[in-house]
Amino acid sequence: PVIACLTLRCSSRPLVTNEAHAAAYFRRSGSSASVRCACVCSSEVSTTTTTIVSMSRQLARLGLLAAARPAMQGASSSSSSSTSASFTSSIRRLSASAATSATTTPATAPALAAMSPGIVRHDWSIAEVEALYNRPLLELVFDAASVHRMHHDPRQVQQCTLLSIKTGGCPETCNYCSQSSSWKETTGLKSEKLMGVEEVLEAAKRAKDAGSTRFCMGTAWRGPSQVGKGQFERVLEMTSKVRDMGMEVCATLGMLNPEQAKALRVAGLTAYNHNLDTSPEYYPKVTSSRNYEDRLNTIAAVREAGISVCCGGILGLGEAEKDRASLLQVLANLPEHPESVPINALVPVKGTPMENLTAPTGLEMVRAIAVARIVMPKTVVRLSAGRVTMSPADQAMCFLAGANSVFTGDKLLTTPNPEKSDDDALMEELGLVGRPAFLPYVGGAASSDGSEFPPQFVSASIKEGAERAQAAAASQ
Repeated sequence: PVIACLTLRCSSRPLVTNEAHAAAYFRRSGSSASVRCACVCSSEVSTTTTTIVSMSRQLARLGLLAAARPAMQGASSSSSSSTSASFTSSIRRLSASAATSATTTPATAPALAAMSPGIVRHDWSIAEVEALYNRPLLELVFDAASVHRMHHDPRQVQQCTLLSIKTGGCPETCNYCSQSSSWKETTGLKSEKLMGVEEVLEAAKRAKDAGSTRFCMGTAWRGPSQVGKGQFERVLEMTSKVRDMGMEVCATLGMLNPEQAKALRVAGLTAYNHNLDTSPEYYPKVTSSRNYEDRLNTIAAVREAGISVCCGGILGLGEAEKDRASLLQVLANLPEHPESVPINALVPVKGTPMENLTAPTGLEMVRAIAVARIVMPKTVVRLSAGRVTMSPADQAMCFLAGANSVFTGDKLLTTPNPEKSDDDALMEELGLVGRPAFLPYVGGAASSDGSEFPPQFVSASIKEGAERAQAAAASQ
């Protein structure tokens, strides 16, 4: 057990260790450490008592405080002895109180006890995920950043481009979405036809020239079964030709059956996006035209076809924080973690039922990304919709907490996105670099390991990176 020695030190140079520093230090030291000291100058006792109390309680909550033993080092006056005796008595009482209170705070205990940083798990309990969500933000970000560096290059951020190839006229009733035909009278969004193949290829080329390595195509469909066979075949042709350009290809076409998923796989689709949006409990308040099981069935069909799964959610739909934890628990307990998890912030659109909701703050996004990184350590976490309202500092915190992908381009389907020049400046300021196409993903299904990518598209440096990633996975 760790013994925390709160040492009273007479010195002209006070050394005050605060709660956050002590907690992080003890947690990094682990159970192999036998003694760690936090020192305060005797002349500062009156002003640091609150810090000591808080630190004692924090250490006890972490399960690291076995004992607290004040000591006197180099005392030379009776006043110092008197102060030390009083301080000793106080600390003993505080330590006993902190240890007792630690046993009565079950909300924190499960996650901290089960926290095997960087280990892929599929058995997260809701209590564990909620406990992570409730942790002090800076401690949470510190741990998430540590996990991130175990499996990912912290400077590497994938740039993706999302294009709406079929806008408006969707029969679904998602209360946040301007593309639903149910709100067309109030949003004013008109239904458009499916784009032509050449038009999409031109957009993909512009995206590639701008630095994107993944091209995502979205349709305002309930699913391919809703439309004619010719339209789905056109999407298959788009998929094959964008893939031939040397880009990863992602699609979001609504609900799929197993046959449709296999056809997309044959066409060369890299990943399929199908967000769960929110928790199972809150989902009925988001839409009435489908249920949660429909989403999970499509994800299963995609995974069985050998396509990588891209699946995340949206913050700011009116859900509680427990719903955000529940969503991440569902994702983390899938048979295989998604290759990528987009974390979106609601962009309220005038005319939709959710037009008056308040978008989440930047720090709320940071918290969700940090928890996602810890419970899905190998997954790519994508900072998606809503970046346009986030400050550069907020976005930097998201990257620190584990985000390693963003959408670029001036629009995400029908909502605004930061300008390319702003993104380029942010990447340069933060020292971030892009992720090459077809670099194998350490998370996801077998289709994420790079083995199926055409050799002519894989450079020597990417092959080397793939070998390193595979070697690291084999050693764990």
